[in-house]
Amino acid sequence: MLRLWDAISRRWLYLAGALIVAGLFGAALYLQYVLRQDPCPLCMLQRVIFIVIGVLFGLAALHNARQIGARIYAVLIGLFAIAGVAVALRHIWIQHLPKDQVPACGPGLDYMLKNFPMSDVLQELMHGSGECAAKGWTFLTLGIPEWSLLWFVLLGMFALAVGWKKN
Repeated sequence: MLRLWDAISRRWLYLAGALIVAGLFGAALYLQYVLRQDPCPLCMLQRVIFIVIGVLFGLAALHNARQIGARIYAVLIGLFAIAGVAVALRHIWIQHLPKDQVPACGPGLDYMLKNFPMSDVLQELMHGSGECAAKGWTFLTLGIPEWSLLWFVLLGMFALAVGWKKN
């Protein structure tokens, strides 16, 4: 198995990471537009983080950097994956609050983006709202934020493994 890992170039591995993120984003769009699972503010923030991770994987594949560059890409992806883990954990925490402790629903994201300063929008996004507490689609007993958490961890670890892979 290690021989196979060593035989695959970093460029192909970074491309695989970008394709995985594209698949995850496609699944999110399927949930939203086919299964009518409207994303909450924390879901939207997680999507943005996934997009950034996917773009970084894609840039790393296109750039085909050597050792130092590959490690820089890996660390950047890892940092965004950690941010994604933090947002997903916050989302999971809100979903597991008792009903009487769930934050009140605030204004919609579109309204906030049009009328609030960006610092206020980010603060509201991180606090979550009542709509973030709704448990929607599940697969193998895990909801969307649990799956996001798992994928952020896997993608971060994968990026670091690729970045520190031998030539």
